[in-house]
Amino acid sequence: MKIGVFALQGAFLEHEQALSRLGVEWREIRRRTDFTDGLDGIILPGGESTTQGKLLHEEGLFEPVKEAIDGGLPVFGTCAGMILLAEKLSNDQNVYFGALNVTVKRNAYGRQLGSFRTELDFKGIGRIPAVFIRGPYVEEVGKKADVLASVDGNVVAVRQKHLLATSFHPEITDDLRVHAYFTDVIRGKI
Repeated sequence: MKIGVFALQGAFLEHEQALSRLGVEWREIRRRTDFTDGLDGIILPGGESTTQGKLLHEEGLFEPVKEAIDGGLPVFGTCAGMILLAEKLSNDQNVYFGALNVTVKRNAYGRQLGSFRTELDFKGIGRIPAVFIRGPYVEEVGKKADVLASVDGNVVAVRQKHLLATSFHPEITDDLRVHAYFTDVIRGKI
Protein backbone atom coordinates (compact mmCIF):
# COMPACT_ATOMS: atom_id res chain seq x y z
CA MET A 1 0.00 0.00 0.00
CA LYS A 2 1.21 3.48 -0.87
CA ILE A 3 -0.47 6.69 0.29
CA GLY A 4 0.18 10.11 -1.17
CA VAL A 5 0.50 12.89 1.40
CA PHE A 6 -0.08 16.40 0.09
CA ALA A 7 2.92 18.47 1.17
CA LEU A 8 1.92 21.85 -0.21
CA GLN A 9 1.34 23.43 3.19
CA GLY A 10 0.24 22.34 6.66
CA ALA A 11 0.80 19.33 8.92
CA PHE A 12 1.98 16.82 6.32
CA LEU A 13 5.14 15.68 8.14
CA GLU A 14 3.13 14.38 11.11
CA HIS A 15 0.94 12.30 8.77
CA GLU A 16 4.04 10.83 7.15
CA GLN A 17 5.42 9.91 10.58
CA ALA A 18 2.12 8.25 11.57
CA LEU A 19 2.07 6.23 8.36
CA SER A 20 5.71 5.18 8.87
CA ARG A 21 4.91 4.00 12.40
CA LEU A 22 2.11 1.87 10.90
CA GLY A 23 4.54 0.44 8.33
CA VAL A 24 2.69 2.09 5.43
CA GLU A 25 4.66 3.42 2.47
CA TRP A 26 3.97 7.05 1.53
CA ARG A 27 4.96 9.61 -1.08
CA GLU A 28 4.94 13.39 -0.74
CA ILE A 29 2.90 15.22 -3.35
CA ARG A 30 4.12 18.74 -4.08
CA ARG A 31 3.81 19.01 -7.86
CA ARG A 32 1.75 17.50 -10.65
CA THR A 33 4.58 15.10 -11.46
CA ASP A 34 4.35 13.64 -7.93
CA PHE A 35 0.69 12.67 -8.40
CA THR A 36 1.12 9.54 -10.47
CA ASP A 37 -0.37 6.08 -10.67
CA GLY A 38 0.34 3.60 -7.95
CA LEU A 39 -1.27 5.49 -5.07
CA ASP A 40 -3.87 3.58 -3.07
CA GLY A 41 -5.10 6.67 -1.23
CA ILE A 42 -4.24 10.27 -0.39
CA ILE A 43 -4.16 12.46 2.69
CA LEU A 44 -5.14 16.13 2.59
CA PRO A 45 -3.59 17.53 5.79
CA GLY A 46 -4.57 20.37 8.05
CA GLY A 47 -3.24 23.83 7.37
CA GLU A 48 -4.89 26.79 5.68
CA SER A 49 -7.54 25.67 3.19
CA THR A 50 -7.52 28.84 1.07
CA THR A 51 -3.75 28.59 0.62
CA GLN A 52 -3.93 24.88 -0.11
CA GLY A 53 -6.69 25.41 -2.68
CA LYS A 54 -4.64 28.11 -4.39
CA LEU A 55 -1.51 25.92 -4.44
CA LEU A 56 -3.44 22.92 -5.81
CA HIS A 57 -4.43 25.08 -8.78
CA GLU A 58 -0.99 26.69 -9.22
CA GLU A 59 0.77 23.31 -9.24
CA GLY A 60 -1.69 21.82 -11.74
CA LEU A 61 -2.92 19.32 -9.16
CA PHE A 62 -6.53 20.36 -8.68
CA GLU A 63 -8.14 18.77 -11.75
CA PRO A 64 -6.30 15.42 -11.64
CA VAL A 65 -6.95 15.12 -7.89
CA LYS A 66 -10.64 15.96 -8.34
CA GLU A 67 -10.90 13.34 -11.09
CA ALA A 68 -9.22 10.76 -8.84
CA ILE A 69 -11.53 11.58 -5.90
CA ASP A 70 -14.61 11.44 -8.14
CA GLY A 71 -13.28 8.14 -9.51
CA GLY A 72 -13.17 6.55 -6.05
CA LEU A 73 -9.62 7.10 -4.80
CA PRO A 74 -9.74 6.90 -0.97
CA VAL A 75 -9.06 10.25 0.71
CA PHE A 76 -8.47 11.23 4.34
CA GLY A 77 -8.86 14.94 5.00
CA THR A 78 -7.96 16.49 8.35
CA CYS A 79 -9.07 20.02 9.32
CA ALA A 80 -8.34 22.00 6.14
CA GLY A 81 -8.63 18.70 4.27
CA MET A 82 -12.22 18.42 5.50
CA ILE A 83 -12.89 21.91 4.15
CA LEU A 84 -11.37 21.00 0.76
CA LEU A 85 -13.61 17.90 0.53
CA ALA A 86 -16.91 19.53 1.60
CA GLU A 87 -19.77 20.15 -0.82
CA LYS A 88 -20.54 23.43 0.91
CA LEU A 89 -19.00 25.88 3.39
CA SER A 90 -21.48 27.82 5.52
CA ASN A 91 -19.20 30.82 6.02
CA ASP A 92 -17.21 30.91 2.78
CA GLN A 93 -18.23 31.12 -0.88
CA ASN A 94 -15.43 28.81 -2.01
CA VAL A 95 -16.04 25.18 -2.85
CA TYR A 96 -13.03 23.05 -3.64
CA PHE A 97 -13.45 19.33 -4.44
CA GLY A 98 -17.13 19.32 -3.41
CA ALA A 99 -17.12 15.54 -2.93
CA LEU A 100 -18.22 15.08 0.70
CA ASN A 101 -21.98 15.45 1.31
CA VAL A 102 -21.64 17.89 4.24
CA THR A 103 -21.78 21.59 5.02
CA VAL A 104 -18.72 22.69 6.99
CA LYS A 105 -18.12 25.81 9.04
CA ARG A 106 -14.53 27.06 8.71
CA ASN A 107 -12.70 28.11 11.91
CA ALA A 108 -15.76 27.03 13.89
CA TYR A 109 -13.79 26.91 17.13
CA GLY A 110 -12.46 30.44 16.69
CA ARG A 111 -8.92 31.72 16.50
CA GLN A 112 -5.74 30.01 17.66
CA LEU A 113 -6.77 30.67 21.29
CA GLY A 114 -9.81 28.48 20.67
CA SER A 115 -7.60 25.42 20.08
CA PHE A 116 -8.06 22.54 22.53
CA ARG A 117 -7.48 18.87 23.33
CA THR A 118 -10.18 16.42 24.33
CA GLU A 119 -11.16 12.77 24.10
CA LEU A 120 -14.05 11.58 21.96
CA ASP A 121 -15.79 8.39 20.92
CA PHE A 122 -15.00 7.48 17.31
CA LYS A 123 -17.40 4.97 15.75
CA GLY A 124 -15.61 1.70 15.03
CA ILE A 125 -12.50 2.66 17.02
CA GLY A 126 -13.53 3.69 20.54
CA ARG A 127 -12.30 6.53 22.73
CA ILE A 128 -9.42 8.51 21.20
CA PRO A 129 -7.51 11.73 21.92
CA ALA A 130 -8.34 14.65 19.62
CA VAL A 131 -6.52 17.94 19.07
CA PHE A 132 -8.42 20.85 17.53
CA ILE A 133 -6.47 23.78 16.06
CA ARG A 134 -8.82 26.49 14.78
CA GLY A 135 -10.83 23.55 13.52
CA PRO A 136 -13.96 23.44 11.43
CA TYR A 137 -16.97 21.32 12.23
CA VAL A 138 -19.82 19.88 10.20
CA GLU A 139 -23.02 21.90 10.45
CA GLU A 140 -25.11 19.66 8.19
CA VAL A 141 -24.64 16.02 7.25
CA GLY A 142 -26.21 14.91 3.98
CA LYS A 143 -27.75 11.50 3.33
CA LYS A 144 -24.58 10.10 1.74
CA ALA A 145 -22.30 10.75 4.76
CA ASP A 146 -22.14 8.99 8.14
CA VAL A 147 -21.22 10.65 11.43
CA LEU A 148 -18.25 8.99 13.14
CA ALA A 149 -17.64 11.41 16.04
CA SER A 150 -19.03 14.51 17.73
CA VAL A 151 -17.86 16.91 20.44
CA ASP A 152 -20.40 18.90 22.45
CA GLY A 153 -23.05 18.27 19.82
CA ASN A 154 -20.81 19.29 16.90
CA VAL A 155 -19.97 16.71 14.23
CA VAL A 156 -16.18 16.44 13.91
CA ALA A 157 -15.63 13.20 11.92
CA VAL A 158 -17.53 11.81 8.94
CA ARG A 159 -17.21 9.10 6.34
CA GLN A 160 -18.75 8.76 2.92
CA LYS A 161 -17.71 5.54 1.18
CA HIS A 162 -14.05 6.19 0.23
CA LEU A 163 -13.88 9.62 1.92
CA LEU A 164 -12.88 10.13 5.57
CA ALA A 165 -12.69 13.57 7.17
CA THR A 166 -11.92 14.84 10.66
CA SER A 167 -11.90 18.40 11.94
CA PHE A 168 -9.26 17.40 14.49
CA HIS A 169 -5.62 16.35 14.04
CA PRO A 170 -5.04 12.67 14.86
CA GLU A 171 -1.56 12.95 13.34
CA ILE A 172 -0.28 15.02 16.28
CA THR A 173 -1.18 12.43 18.90
CA ASP A 174 0.53 9.10 19.57
CA ASP A 175 -2.71 7.23 18.78
CA LEU A 176 -2.53 5.66 15.31
CA ARG A 177 -6.05 4.21 15.19
CA VAL A 178 -7.59 6.85 12.88
CA HIS A 179 -4.77 6.35 10.36
CA ALA A 180 -5.20 2.57 10.71
CA TYR A 181 -8.95 3.08 10.12
CA PHE A 182 -8.10 4.88 6.87
CA THR A 183 -5.87 2.00 5.75
CA ASP A 184 -8.83 -0.33 6.43
CA VAL A 185 -11.01 1.91 4.24
CA ILE A 186 -8.41 1.57 1.47
CA ARG A 187 -8.30 -2.22 1.88
CA GLY A 188 -12.11 -2.39 1.79
CA LYS A 189 -12.25 -3.93 5.27
CA ILE A 190 -14.78 -1.36 6.51
